[in-house]
Amino acid sequence: MKRVVVISGPPGSGTTITGKRVAQKLGLKFFSVGLYYKGMSKEKNEGKAALDLWKTELGSSTGLHKNIDRLQTELAKRGGILIEGTLSVHFLKDLSKYKIWFDIPLVVRAERTAKRDKISYETALKGIQERQRIERKRWKEIYGFDYFDQKDDADLVISDGNAGIDEIVDKIIAFVEQE
Repeated sequence: MKRVVVISGPPGSGTTITGKRVAQKLGLKFFSVGLYYKGMSKEKNEGKAALDLWKTELGSSTGLHKNIDRLQTELAKRGGILIEGTLSVHFLKDLSKYKIWFDIPLVVRAERTAKRDKISYETALKGIQERQRIERKRWKEIYGFDYFDQKDDADLVISDGNAGIDEIVDKIIAFVEQE
């Protein structure tokens, strides 16, 4: 079976940018569940797009989330891909030997989000906290688990909030290529 790499983590942890770079270096296709979801929002600010969409009937609907789950599962079955998504470790645990969870401190995630979205630290922190509260509650209703528990299903946990992206990319590539 072709290689399937999965990266998950809470908002602002750097999974998308890291996933893109790892996929490129490993010659894999890249699919971001979050970017797919955020693409349904009219909001251009990445952090605000997800939060705003969650507050709509479509964005919080069970049907939409189940369809996204089916899509990522189908893509993983084809192989040759890196899939990045908040719930991807859970849904793809039987389809990947390379499940990575980002366990980055909230303070670091808020700093990164503020820089990326060109907003204040306080605004970024508030947005992340609100989004996490909504996601944890809604996904627990839909799926019956807290998405932070995926850390236990991961094969590699990235928890160094001080590491640069290149260092993290290199660590993930070394992990994947050790087979």
